Amino acid sequence: MTAPKFNVKIFSDGADLADMKAINQNNFVTGFTTNPSLLKKAGVTDYLSFAKTVVAKFPDEPISFEVFSNDFETMLEEAKLLAQLGDNVYVKVPIRTTDGQSTAPLLHSLTEAGISVNVTAIATADQVKESLDAVVAGVPVIISIFVGRVADTGVDPMPFVHDSIALTKQYPDAELLWASTREIYNIIQADALGVDIITVPPSIIAKLVTKFGQSGDDVTMATVKGFESDIQATGLSILDTSSQS
Repeated sequence: MTAPKFNVKIFSDGADLADMKAINQNNFVTGFTTNPSLLKKAGVTDYLSFAKTVVAKFPDEPISFEVFSNDFETMLEEAKLLAQLGDNVYVKVPIRTTDGQSTAPLLHSLTEAGISVNVTAIATADQVKESLDAVVAGVPVIISIFVGRVADTGVDPMPFVHDSIALTKQYPDAELLWASTREIYNIIQADALGVDIITVPPSIIAKLVTKFGQSGDDVTMATVKGFESDIQATGLSILDTSSQS
């Protein structure tokens, strides 16, 4: 099944190089995002080597690599090193350090130096404004809002998304990215609302290719056939036919 066309850009969110190569065969995937947790999950043991390989393999797609440190001096050094890997690199910087300090001053310094940033871990509209106010005009930036993580708290994230869209539209060099995507429908939502980018895990991209547009009956039949397959695989039964006479 061919995935539909969207106005929202679809990035792949992961750090497994084999997955990235396979996903790149889908022409609707136009960029990549990574983070430390995804690096851990993928078993990456040499960050810079991995990053260099990814940039060489995908020289034309925007790719985000995150800094690791929490003090501004070291973060600045890391960011400069990552930015030098390629013109398509965005340096990811969390809006807060682990001790709760705002990274706005660092964002200003980086963009002032011409480094494109991806401000990450944003969960409030105030943090969106804080990020946008910090960056220097004329440098491409991405503002990553963690919609799924906000929804995980039991809060409706849509007011947050609407506010973030309105704020980002005031900054022509900024693009808004929907992060922590949980399901295909999030892509539909992001597209309808006018979000610039949505980053999607490989598992959901696979569903987008194979399941998008299925009818309710299709869903039902796939479900019951899955149940039947698992029944056969387990060998479980309800009636004990061996005891029947």
